[in-house]
Amino acid sequence: MTDQDHTVMLSGTGDISSPGGLGTDEDSVAAQDRPADFLPGLVSLRFLTAALRRSATFLGVTAVAGLLVGAGAYLATPHPYQASTTLLLTLDPNQDVSTAAADTEAMTDDQAMAESRAVAGLVVRSLGLRQSVSSFLASYSATPLSDRVLVITVSASSSQQAVLQANAVATAFLQFRGDELLNEQKLALTSLSQQIGLLKQDISSLGGQISRLSAGAVSPAQQSQLSGLQTERTQARSTLTGLEQAVVSSQTNTEPAVAAEAKGSVVLDGAVASPLSRLKHLLLYALIGLLAAIAAGVAVVLIRALTSDRLRQRDDVAQALGAPVKLSVGHLRPNRRLVGRHGLAAARNPDVWRIAAYLDRVVPRRPRRAAALAVVPVDDPWAAALSVVSLAVSRAQQGELVVLADLASGTPAARLLGCHERGVSVVSGYDNRLVLAVPEGAEVLSPVGPLGPLGRARTYSSPFADAVAAATAQANLLLTLATLDVCLGGDHLATWATDAVAVISTGRSSWTTVSAVGEMIRRSGTRLESAVLIGADDTDESLGVT
Repeated sequence: MTDQDHTVMLSGTGDISSPGGLGTDEDSVAAQDRPADFLPGLVSLRFLTAALRRSATFLGVTAVAGLLVGAGAYLATPHPYQASTTLLLTLDPNQDVSTAAADTEAMTDDQAMAESRAVAGLVVRSLGLRQSVSSFLASYSATPLSDRVLVITVSASSSQQAVLQANAVATAFLQFRGDELLNEQKLALTSLSQQIGLLKQDISSLGGQISRLSAGAVSPAQQSQLSGLQTERTQARSTLTGLEQAVVSSQTNTEPAVAAEAKGSVVLDGAVASPLSRLKHLLLYALIGLLAAIAAGVAVVLIRALTSDRLRQRDDVAQALGAPVKLSVGHLRPNRRLVGRHGLAAARNPDVWRIAAYLDRVVPRRPRRAAALAVVPVDDPWAAALSVVSLAVSRAQQGELVVLADLASGTPAARLLGCHERGVSVVSGYDNRLVLAVPEGAEVLSPVGPLGPLGRARTYSSPFADAVAAATAQANLLLTLATLDVCLGGDHLATWATDAVAVISTGRSSWTTVSAVGEMIRRSGTRLESAVLIGADDTDESLGVT
C-alpha cells in the first residue's frame, strides 16, 4: 500500500459501513436513562449457530480428542473371541406343544436350563477352568431360535478356547437335559407306584370292613353302610386299574420316548469361532468417541452462549455504553509480537482503514487550536492501536503535525511505531510531523494532558506535561489512546480530549464493564461521541442505537 493510497482511504468523505452496521447521529444518553432491568438480545437459531461457528476450533479439538479417546479405549481394553454352536433338540413327550404359548414355554425352559449354574459347573469341572462358576456363566449365552433349535455363544481369550468351551457347554447341556428328562420319568413312575400301593391298602381295608359287616345279621343302617363301602371299593379298584394301565403305558411307550428324546437331542453345528474384525471395532469405538465428544462440545458451547453475560449485539453494547454504535467491522487479530513496520503491516487490513477513516470523520474541527480525540479501548488496546496509529500516520503524511499520546496499558501504539522509550519524542520517518507521547514516572497511572483539568487552562506542570503542551501548541491534531481503570477513574481523560470514541470487541466484555467505561468517560467531562464494534456478529441485525 502506497502512502498516497493510505491518504486517500482515510480522507474519503463517503459513508462508513460494515456488514450489518448502521450509524446514527444522536448523542449518547445519560447513564441514568439506561434501564436497570437490562436484558440481552433474544436467543434465536441464528444466535446459536453463530455461537457454534465461533467455537469451531474448540469443537474441532474436542472432536479429535474424542476420536483418539475412543480409539485408545478400544486398544486399551481386551476384546474376547467368540464361538457359536447350534443344538437340535427333541421335544418332551409329556409336553403339549400344540400352541404358541407351549412353544414359548419350551424355549424358555431350554434357555434357562442352558444358562443354569448346574450346566456352567459341569463345564468348569470338566475343563478344569481356573474361574468361578459365576464368571464362566457370564461368559456365554443361550439363544433359542425356535422350539427345537438353540444357539450357544461363548466368549474367551482366544478362538481355540472359545471353540473348546462352546463344545463343552453344548455337551454339558445335552447331558444335563437328558438326565433331567429321565429323572422326571422315574419320579413319575415312583409317584404312580406309591399311589398304587396306597390304593391297594385302601381296597384291602375296605374288603375287611365289608366282610365283618356281612358275617352277621345286617340291620337297615348296617346295610346302608355296607352299600357305601362296596361302592367305595368299586371306585378304588377302578382307580387302581387306571394307575396300573398308566404304569404299563409309561413303561412301554413313555420311557422309550424319553430315552429317544435324551439321545435324539444332538449338536447340529459344531462350535466355530466368529471372525473378529479389529479394524471394524476400532473404527466403531473411534466413531462412538467422536460423536460423544461432539455432542459434549456442542452442549458446552450452547450452555456457555446462553449463560454468558458477554455482549455481542449492537443494541446491547449501545445500551450498556450509553452511546450509539456507529461502526461495526469484522475481527481484528493483531500480532502483538510484531512491532515497528512489521507490526504496522496489519494496518493494511480493510477493517482497520474503515475504523481509521471513521475516526478521521469524528475528529472535532478546531480552527484556532489542535483538534483532540480520545480513543478508549474497552477490552483490546492492540486492535484499537492499529487504527489510531494508521490515522496518525496518514495525517502526518498529509503534512499535518500530529501528537499521538499512548496512555494504554502495554503502550501498543508506541510499540507499533517501534518506539520503546517513554516521554515525548519525534517518530523518525515522518519528516518530524509525528510526535509520540508516552507517560513516564508517576504520571503513568493518571497522566495530565495539555488541555488542563476539565478543559480549562492547564494548571498542572511537570516535565512530561510541559513537553506535551509545547508539542500540542504547534500541532494540528492530538490523538490519545487511553485505557481506563475503574480503580483509578478517568478524570484525566478530559485533559487530553474533548471527544471520545469507545472501541469494543464482541464477546470480550460484560455489560458491567462496558457500562463502567462509558460512565467514567462521561464523568470526566469528555463527550462520548459513539462506539466502534470489532468482530461484529453476522447474525446481529440490531441497529446499535440508544
